[in-house]
Amino acid sequence: MPGALWVAHVTVTDDEAYGRYAALAGPALAAFGGEFLARGGTAIQKEGRAHPRNVVARFPSLEAANACYESEAYQAALSHAEGASERDLVLIETLD
Repeated sequence: MPGALWVAHVTVTDDEAYGRYAALAGPALAAFGGEFLARGGTAIQKEGRAHPRNVVARFPSLEAANACYESEAYQAALSHAEGASERDLVLIETLD
């Protein structure tokens, strides 16, 4: 079964509220087999609109990635990011 990635591009507008999101998001992802591959760090923007923060997480399947996003735990975390960031997020099935 192919794995999946979450790829997020984020501009944080409220550090305190976004910090609450980040503290809750990690355990929510882990509960669905997710692990962060990149969380911030240096990036070189080649095309499109740049965001200061880029995040990549790996999941065992697209179904697990989507179930995580839809979960109560992640939605509770996400409530802190809304209004505290501008985000683009895509869930992508890998070629595995």
